[in-house]
Amino acid sequence: RRRPVRPELVLLCDVSGSVSGFSDFTMLLVQALHDQFTKVRVFAFVNRIDEVTGLLGHGAADPAGLGARIRAEADLTGHHGSSDYGAALGEFTARYGDAVGPRSTVFVLGDARTNMSDPNLAALRRIAGQARHLHWLNPEPRTLWGTGDSAAPEYAGLVAMHECRNAHQLGALIGRLLPV
Repeated sequence: RRRPVRPELVLLCDVSGSVSGFSDFTMLLVQALHDQFTKVRVFAFVNRIDEVTGLLGHGAADPAGLGARIRAEADLTGHHGSSDYGAALGEFTARYGDAVGPRSTVFVLGDARTNMSDPNLAALRRIAGQARHLHWLNPEPRTLWGTGDSAAPEYAGLVAMHECRNAHQLGALIGRLLPV
């Protein structure tokens, strides 16, 4: 019997203040599950994106200080400190597009709040076209999607967006989506 192929995992994590706790927790979970994937790459962003995979390697980071270390060592912001998903997604496709391939499962972690910036749907379409699977984990209640500066409905039109607000929801979702 052929063994199922372990997927490659790519995480795009919003680490801005509004969702940093959720992203930190999810990155720690991925660190713990690292051996279940053939390859793991992790990218963090606020309005710029930077690869932080090396900070999550086995024993490479103190779990309690991982989020602070990422925010201190990675290049995550440009001329302002607010989230800009469109800019981050565009920079990801330009600089790191080769991280996503036909064996990749990609998770975007964040609330999809663009601070009234262009959501750059074309960049998300490109990522979706390259990946085997693309899922968005949104820690906000579904009832808030589309309110204020949320571009969640626009993104959800292109990718499966899941409300994921606690460890139970996250565990159930990962169990359904990934063959671990």
